[in-house]
Amino acid sequence: MKCFSRYLPYIFRPPSVLFSSSCHTEADIISTVEFNSTGELLATGDKGGRVVVFQREQESKNQPHRRGEYNVYSTFQSHEPEFDYLKSLEIEEKINKIRWLPQQNAAYFLLSTNDKTVKLWKISERDKRPEGYNLKDEDGRIRDPATITTLRVPVVRPMDLMVEATPRRVFSNAHTYHINSISVNSDYETFMSTDDLRINLWNLEITNRSFNIVDIKPANMEELTEVITAAEFHPHQCNTFVYSSSKGSIRLCDMRASALCDNHSKFFEEPEDPSNRSFFSEIISSISDVKFSHSGRYLMTRDYLTVKVWDLNMESQPLETYQVHDYLRSKLCSLYENDCIFDKFECVWNGSDSVIMTGSYNNFFRMFDRNTKRDVTLEASRENSKPRAILKPRKVCVGGKRRKDEISVDSLDFSKKILHTAWHPYENIIAVAATNNLYIFQDKVN
Repeated sequence: MKCFSRYLPYIFRPPSVLFSSSCHTEADIISTVEFNSTGELLATGDKGGRVVVFQREQESKNQPHRRGEYNVYSTFQSHEPEFDYLKSLEIEEKINKIRWLPQQNAAYFLLSTNDKTVKLWKISERDKRPEGYNLKDEDGRIRDPATITTLRVPVVRPMDLMVEATPRRVFSNAHTYHINSISVNSDYETFMSTDDLRINLWNLEITNRSFNIVDIKPANMEELTEVITAAEFHPHQCNTFVYSSSKGSIRLCDMRASALCDNHSKFFEEPEDPSNRSFFSEIISSISDVKFSHSGRYLMTRDYLTVKVWDLNMESQPLETYQVHDYLRSKLCSLYENDCIFDKFECVWNGSDSVIMTGSYNNFFRMFDRNTKRDVTLEASRENSKPRAILKPRKVCVGGKRRKDEISVDSLDFSKKILHTAWHPYENIIAVAATNNLYIFQDKVN
């Protein structure tokens, strides 16, 4: 596995805490990170309902190393806090997921969602403005027609570049439970939104209706045994999608077989080893994220302790299993007491599907090379190195003597956790969200 170096053009902090080293509010915590299909843009959403879009710097002959830098491109308030009066329920503004649509013209489009509402945003640039209106003044006020004695030909003048974010569609009132994931279909006409018990299919042009394609809600809610935790469309086959459950199972569905996909086409689940059975088995087997590989051949799932890679042609067991932080197995009781055992870690593929990445505690994140079977633990921290310095691999020791460069499992900070990560679609550039900081890392630049 190649060594990743620290390449920090910035450590992003929201404006309210830009110059503070430690102070931040709950609203500043980053809740999702996503590259667009070209990797030129990177979007983050936070618990305050804001979306910040970063744009990659263009390559310069004088400063070729600046090619990897991302700078703020646009910031806008995507969602506001709401209140459901019928259910006496507060709806948080927190952005749960962001998904980019492929670029079709000069503008960019992205979907963002909170617990109940999905919005389609258009992000466009304006560097020219028209002047010389006949029916209104330059400040926009309508002129008295009686005062108009000459005909003016409007002209277009250059202006400072302005990036505008405008909401184009609002997809709402379709989910009783909290939306946990959205996924854009490869036909680029439809997308799905998923909550705990249902998956809805939307057309990007139609906001007032959706089609329910999965419904696992039992007639009697007391019989409920599992919930949907994540769902994603196949990257190339518009009829195929997958969803994971809190019981550790994955179901592959084909929309050609039935309009309502309650009956799956394939079922992936690893049999539990009876010798490892414990009070926490069901909790730690819950799948927090599921991702198709770019090729569409494999599935990757993340549960509390492991990342598994599944071959779509083999349902009986995973092709590969990687231990993320097996040293926490002895700490499950205390993790249960402080609710950390319910943390939902995400996982991502690199562009060639050869390396996978996921987060851990103490601001650690893990990388696994599928070819060499090597793995590395790295840390996203302001203190651990200076900008452009090489990141040193970290090791966690369990009991016994601790070496100088190791950290004891008892010293891990469980309040610092890497839940959200993203990988550039073509290059070795990764984005890691650590609480209210966004870190950018890339391969060593010689």
